[in-house]
Amino acid sequence: MSVLDWIVLSATLAVIILYGVWKSRGQKNIHGYFLGNQSMPWYIVLLSIIGTQASAVTFISAPGQAYTDGMRFVQYYFGLPLAMVVLCITFVPIFHKLKVFTAYEFLEQRFDLKTRTLTSILFLVQRALSTGISIYAPSIILSSLLGWNIYWTNIVMGGVLIIYTMSGGTKAVSYTQTLQLAIVFTGMFLAGWMVVHLLPKDIGFSDALHVAGKMDRLNVVVTDFDWKDRYNIWSGVIGGFFLALSYFGTDQSQVGRYLTARSVTESRLGLLMNGLVKVPMQFLILLIGALVFVFYLYFRSPIFFNEAQLSKTYQSEQGPALKNLEAHYNELSAVKQQQVKALADALAAKDQNTVRTTQRDLQATESAAASLREQAVKLIKKADPAADDNDTNYIFLHFVVHNLPKGLVGLLIAIIFLASWGSVAAALNSLASTTVVDVYKRMVNKEDSDEHYLKVSKWWTLIWGVFCIAVAQFASQLGSLIEAVNVLGSLFYGVILGIFMIAFYIKRLGGTATFWSAIISEALIITIYKWDIVSFLWLNVIGCGLVIVLAFLIHWSLRSKKVKVKN
Repeated sequence: MSVLDWIVLSATLAVIILYGVWKSRGQKNIHGYFLGNQSMPWYIVLLSIIGTQASAVTFISAPGQAYTDGMRFVQYYFGLPLAMVVLCITFVPIFHKLKVFTAYEFLEQRFDLKTRTLTSILFLVQRALSTGISIYAPSIILSSLLGWNIYWTNIVMGGVLIIYTMSGGTKAVSYTQTLQLAIVFTGMFLAGWMVVHLLPKDIGFSDALHVAGKMDRLNVVVTDFDWKDRYNIWSGVIGGFFLALSYFGTDQSQVGRYLTARSVTESRLGLLMNGLVKVPMQFLILLIGALVFVFYLYFRSPIFFNEAQLSKTYQSEQGPALKNLEAHYNELSAVKQQQVKALADALAAKDQNTVRTTQRDLQATESAAASLREQAVKLIKKADPAADDNDTNYIFLHFVVHNLPKGLVGLLIAIIFLASWGSVAAALNSLASTTVVDVYKRMVNKEDSDEHYLKVSKWWTLIWGVFCIAVAQFASQLGSLIEAVNVLGSLFYGVILGIFMIAFYIKRLGGTATFWSAIISEALIITIYKWDIVSFLWLNVIGCGLVIVLAFLIHWSLRSKKVKVKN
């Protein structure tokens, strides 16, 4: 990056840190540290919710996801608006009425301590693992820009995030996310505009969309039903509904956002507006990835987007073979440039016969280029068996660093850092709050001063931060980060949602039946995932259903035993 980029990056991050510390000054207890004294208006709640979701994973990995697989990932969010309505009717008023710090406090009142503790532990495991992935995402940037070892980069990035969260608490997270998102949306809009601006002069936005469509990158809605297909309208609406319901209704990193609102109405407004904003927001981010794909049809793309890994392979015994593959790949890139121009001309002339012919030729060339990429990946793995062989997470970063003007590169890198800070800080805050409120304060030290619990909360923020850094060290093997985070969540969210659905809607079922059904269901969900029976979104539906059905069976079994004993 240029000196100007470093200045823009440093200044942006410094402003955010100082703003967060200033807005969160005067905290004296865990009510202020975790709930911000419940003083947030609905628009701060909305921006905080969006900011917690829109991590660095979103801005690094989502464009790459669209580049490689098209825009069908957006269907994952189709069930979200309906989930927001259900949450506003059921979850929000109960949480506010009970004046809870965490969602899991309610479960002890409804069931018992063991059910509350189990649910808390399921959340802690899932959220800690996901947060480790979120720390890894911005580390990719520093590692690529500075040539640092990724493991040391994870430690540096995680350390900064721990300090940021410990010093500010939830109020700093909420207020800084508001400023962050303003910068994020501005930067992403500029990135999208620059993709189109950098295309050949005779190719406009609509031309780029037509080409992307012909190359199957605008596949927003897929109606074919397939249990194993990760993204179609059915898994998106049904599985996505259950996932969103669990994420926003039972995940403390989200519940903690809208519990900071000053009233039930403010919480509801924040959630409902999130339901309206999230789908178009994700659509536009994925659209940038589809446009970047078109850009690399007109201009040569690297055979592998992780340049640091390429450099290592060049210096190994596999270097000559890789360079030979790269020469063939560049020849195909030149062919693609001619073919995409011919396709664009045919589309402009509305010559359908030529469109079909050039489309078929371009797809064949793209397929040949993909085959060479696969061979290159094998050489990279041969040179370094520990190498990350999936470069999806580097595609958008490569475009930004190599094609955008000075200053804007620094701003977009700052955006990815800001997104990471917001989501990771909220996650660490929720991990600490759940540990202190649901475990430490409930079972270890029930009666102590507010100052003591505040101090313990900050220590647990540190402990969970260190754990998440350890998880980040293994994240390079997970492929597309945005998929990895959602797969990981789906292993737990369905079961957790099932517990809450029983708590809210099925009063006849008690804690013992719910506790054991949750344990059995979690084991079954992990087994179903291991056997690859269905795509991950369906795990949310199955997990929720299993908990409810098994709880009824266990309840009836226990009831029958009691009747026999009495007789």
